[in-house]
Amino acid sequence: MKSRLLAFIAGAGAAVIAAAGTAVGAGPQAVSAVGARTPDSPAYTVSLTSDSTGANWTGHESVSFTNTSADPLNEVYLRLWDNAHGTCSAMPIKVTNVTGGTAAAPTVNCTALKITLPQPLAQGERASVDFDLGITVPVGADRFGRDGKYNFLGNALPVLAVKDASGWHLDPYTNNGESFYSLASDFTVTLDHPSTLSVPATGTSVDTPGSAGRTVTTATASKVRDFAWAAGPFTKISGTSAAGVKVNVYSAGGISSSSAQAMLNTSTSAVDAHAQRFGAYPYQELDAVLDNNFWFGGMEYPGFVLDLVSTTALTHEIGHQWFYGIVGDDEYNNPWLDEAFTDYATDLALGKTGSGCWNNVSWASPDEKITNSMAYWDAHSSRYSTVVYGYGKCSLHDLRRVVGDTAMTKLLRDYAQGHWYGVSTTAEFKAAAQATTSTDLTTFWQQHRIEG
Repeated sequence: MKSRLLAFIAGAGAAVIAAAGTAVGAGPQAVSAVGARTPDSPAYTVSLTSDSTGANWTGHESVSFTNTSADPLNEVYLRLWDNAHGTCSAMPIKVTNVTGGTAAAPTVNCTALKITLPQPLAQGERASVDFDLGITVPVGADRFGRDGKYNFLGNALPVLAVKDASGWHLDPYTNNGESFYSLASDFTVTLDHPSTLSVPATGTSVDTPGSAGRTVTTATASKVRDFAWAAGPFTKISGTSAAGVKVNVYSAGGISSSSAQAMLNTSTSAVDAHAQRFGAYPYQELDAVLDNNFWFGGMEYPGFVLDLVSTTALTHEIGHQWFYGIVGDDEYNNPWLDEAFTDYATDLALGKTGSGCWNNVSWASPDEKITNSMAYWDAHSSRYSTVVYGYGKCSLHDLRRVVGDTAMTKLLRDYAQGHWYGVSTTAEFKAAAQATTSTDLTTFWQQHRIEG
């Protein structure tokens, strides 16, 4: 996953891993050249109850959606991403008692569940499916995993797959980066858990008393692409950025109070730095969950990031709130659109110019390109970080030098605003970049191996 590889990016001198989130705020959504994406405007309502450890959850999920395509919608697919952490005979994510459609057997290593609708859904019509949900968190300090008393539930909720002009996107799970591709959605998630456990989550949370010894945390989030949470006896500190964003830092055992405070300072600084460049951070809150046992540098979710204690990695993860979160993309087929852009944003936030970084480029083969998909990088995993993160951000630094600092600043801000809650493509970004300069960028794209 973008965030999962500990990437020593060219010129960064530090581990940089992915982060992405989603944001809520005003801004026009561009219509993609790819065509209508459906099912759109999903609204998820989830109610889950945990056991005493926070590692096992059971409950119910409902999702409503609209068909925005001119073609009737005959089925939808749920992505059960975390089944990649188990087997089809012992699935960590179990969907049962489906209503609103007929479920088939899970496919794509049990990470995709087709649900045939009772009748075709015409353009503009809305429907919903409901199901019971069981979640079992496996052992391991992972984005979906259990590290002792601390549970991390990234990608645990089933979300709708996307259908566009290319058809249904049912790509496999990748452990090197991300496979995720979803549209801006609304979530209302109710989590009933022991009061001894903190439950940081996407969105804004309100706690109310539950039954004896238990708390009910209700988290709401608007216009986000996913929902993640954690459960454990975390140590929490909070602060507010200069621009007014509330930031909470939750630390697992073994992280000192001074390290937690340093990461809080990093978070408040980073969220404002990125917002100033790309548009105001629209959430009321941002949760950073720290565990130095993660095997990866960091992982992004809307309003919620997992991280090691690392200034560079945390600044990167928070940058993903804009690139993939607000400005979405097909992460499996176009990982550079969020990783390279976020690493470039990280450099800017940390005062790095990327001077001379393209001079260190050395391609491993003629087939190696910044714009390759995760299918390629899974087969060449040792090159993923170097090319997508390192060469990717260097190409953006080079583009800035071609078009000029002022034009590049305006390009990225306007591009983010124009794709607010939408989906970016390589072709759209290249067109936007070309519109900022009279210099023909054809040779630039060829030299930097940016295709599409």
